[in-house]
Order: sequence, then C-alpha cells, then structure tokens
Amino acid sequence: MGRLGTIYFFCGKMGAGKSTKSKQLAIEKHAVLLSEDEWLSSLYPNQITSFEDYLKFSAQLKPMMKKHVQNILSVGTNVVMDFPGNTQKQRKWFLDIASEINANHQLIFLNLNNEQCLRQIAQRRNEQPERATFDTEETFMNVTKFFEAPEASEGLNILELNEKE
Repeated sequence: MGRLGTIYFFCGKMGAGKSTKSKQLAIEKHAVLLSEDEWLSSLYPNQITSFEDYLKFSAQLKPMMKKHVQNILSVGTNVVMDFPGNTQKQRKWFLDIASEINANHQLIFLNLNNEQCLRQIAQRRNEQPERATFDTEETFMNVTKFFEAPEASEGLNILELNEKE
C-alpha cells in the first residue's frame, strides 16, 4: 500500500474563519476540500431552518462522509474538511477517520475570542446577505455554549493559530 493522505480539520468558534482557512489550506496542500455546508445544502435543500435541523442532517451525512474521506486518503490524497471540530465528540470522529486507516491528521485550532468572531460574523453578513438570518449574535451565543477547546489528552496533532494568519 502506498503513502496515505493527511486529513486536515478545524476547531474554532463560529466566525473564526474556518471556511476561509480551509479554502487556503486546500490550495497549499493540493488537497480535496470537502465542505459540510455545501454537502448539506445539496443533499437537503431548504430543509435546514434551525440548529436542530442542522444537527439532524449533519448526523445523517457523517457515516457516508467517513467512508468517502477514508477512500480519498487511502489513495494518497490529502483532504481538508470544512466541517466543525468544535467538541470532543466531533474531533473524535475526525480522529477515527484517520486512525482506522493509519492516516495522518492535523487539527488547526483558530483560537479567536468572542469579540473577534462577532466582528467577522458582522462582516460576513454584509458580504453574504443570504446568511444574515443565521449569522446573528444570538446564534453565535447559542452555538458557542457547546464549544470545547481542544486538549492534548485527545491525542490530536494540534496547530493553534491565535489570530487570522
């Protein structure tokens, strides 16, 4: 068996810049970029209207996505996942994808504070008006309650970035 690809994934509060960074990294690493938002909107058009809907459909997507990513990694291609890794459970899913086939992984932790994230969310609302209904301070505060910063005890290769780089 040849060299395996590396899976890259992100941790950071809503508005930290995960999608922007994932696009840049995919270019740098000559990697396949997989975006949860794109997959969900294609598979479940107009069906995600609440955070609960998102959780439901995201959970349905994960088993299929896991096998897909493992197949890509197994042929030696890097994969950048624009999927949230903001809780220990979410990060374990990424780690399982890699460890089950002995592929390498890298978690990029965009460690921005609430004020920085809210500023970027406000900017995103202006640039992408279609996101205005979801990109609110209320949604940010609700989602942030579930955020868990990554810890070394999780067995992850963590690269922490403290500001937009």
